[in-house]
Amino acid sequence: MIEKAMEEGMWVCLQNCHLAESWMPKLDVICETIDAETVHPDFRLWLSAMPSPAFPVAILQNGIKMTLEPPKGLKANLIRSYTRVTDEYMDQCKDPASHKRLLFSICLFHAVIQDRRKFGPLGWNIRYDFTDGDLNMCQRQIKMMIDDYEEIPYKVIRVLCGEINYGGRVTDSQDRRLMNNMLNSYIIPEVLTDDFTFSPSPNYPSPKAQNVEEFVEFIKSLPLIPQPEIFGLHENADITCDQNETYSMFETILSLQPRVAAGGGLSREDVIGAAAKDIFERCPHPFDIDAVGHKYPTDYNQSMNTVLTQECIRYNNMIVVMRRTLQESLKALKGLVVMTDELEAVTDAIFDNQVPDAWASKAYPSLKPLSSWVLDLLERIQFIEGWIEHGPPPAYWISGLFFPQAFLTGTLQNYARKNGFAIDSLGWNFVVQDTKTYENTKTAPEDGCYITGFFLEGARWDYETHMLTESRPKELYTDFPLMWLEPCKDRVAPAGGIYNCPAYKTLTRAGVLSTTGHSTNFVMYLEVPTDKSESHWINNSVALFTALMF
Repeated sequence: MIEKAMEEGMWVCLQNCHLAESWMPKLDVICETIDAETVHPDFRLWLSAMPSPAFPVAILQNGIKMTLEPPKGLKANLIRSYTRVTDEYMDQCKDPASHKRLLFSICLFHAVIQDRRKFGPLGWNIRYDFTDGDLNMCQRQIKMMIDDYEEIPYKVIRVLCGEINYGGRVTDSQDRRLMNNMLNSYIIPEVLTDDFTFSPSPNYPSPKAQNVEEFVEFIKSLPLIPQPEIFGLHENADITCDQNETYSMFETILSLQPRVAAGGGLSREDVIGAAAKDIFERCPHPFDIDAVGHKYPTDYNQSMNTVLTQECIRYNNMIVVMRRTLQESLKALKGLVVMTDELEAVTDAIFDNQVPDAWASKAYPSLKPLSSWVLDLLERIQFIEGWIEHGPPPAYWISGLFFPQAFLTGTLQNYARKNGFAIDSLGWNFVVQDTKTYENTKTAPEDGCYITGFFLEGARWDYETHMLTESRPKELYTDFPLMWLEPCKDRVAPAGGIYNCPAYKTLTRAGVLSTTGHSTNFVMYLEVPTDKSESHWINNSVALFTALMF
């Protein structure tokens, strides 16, 4: 087809090239052999593709590139949505007044979910590329539902939008929960009333406009810089957004940093050597697995013995790699051994104060820079050594566990075997013990366990009302109090008064399923008492974390 078009001056369009990775080298050869002097002057080759490493670089360099990205900002996004709508389209409906209000509502929803991405993991666990096609389909379905039904089926529209049109892209269960929860504020009967607002403040009312021009004028009157409240977030979210942009900029600057030392001061090799030697001297020795297994043998009634042994094995895998690469890096810097690609990556990472990939691949998820990461590792090792030396602690520092899901399963297993229950019939009662601390807790509960070490983002714990409450200004993260996980048979979840708060290992929130069937980042849902609706905290993206970035 391309050859024929080159002769006859036709246009050829190849769509979704990223799906034909194996054919991309052939396309590269075809483009390389195109001779501008012999080809018909009207010939054009159009290619469409998602960003892909398999797409030939030479074609990108020689071709004219066009990208279609959503406008940055809420107002720009809304105005773009209305440039594709006509007065005739809005009036061609059984109930034009309702159609216009719901049309604006779904356009605002589209703009909000796209602009939430600027808040990073606080906005969405995974950064989704929602498109105009998703919005177009929702608009068509809203018009169809108004025309075909006596009463507008709001629930049906929410399911179509949240589970199919937009939800078809959403792969993370927490993001899906957020998507459906947000739709409950946009596709509801109250949108049709004159005094409805889309945010707690009156800055985003439901417009009374009658045509496209009036809608555009209304959109232009909206606040220039949208406050986090329209996204359902706390005002602290702006700080998080600015921090994300700053970190991204510094990462770029760091990647461009020269790898050779300037005149004066310590050389690059001296800096790396001093840091590597310091880490190696503080790096703990591997645990004696045989000694741990002898002291805590496999016991039917005490699953924690197995959990402890598994934790030691996991930490050993990481410690062995750390000690080996540090030793070899120190020798390579002196010229005693060959500087391999692996060692060069380790030394570069140490110089940049980043955790080397060779260590991170064997380690627990962490976003900390190398200096903080080493201190955190030493604390974790100290916690495991204390467990080995003194037996199971009265309260478990869950941040110190390599694989907390195994620990939680082991706790349920102990209760199930003690009482002869089937483990799949057990659940957790979540009891916040805000009068206890890790230090003053001397005895473990009869059943279950005390856990601590969580940090709260998007809200804080009120020690007076013993409930979840709004964050203080400029306070992004707070400590969460000690909690008692009490096993319970055939438990029925409370109907209200709680927020199912997701707990993660790191602030990125997103994770992948490991071979065990568990997420590499998500730990579990914890029920936290609250006097507000659960949807309020879902929109705020309130979550617990076992570790922060610093």
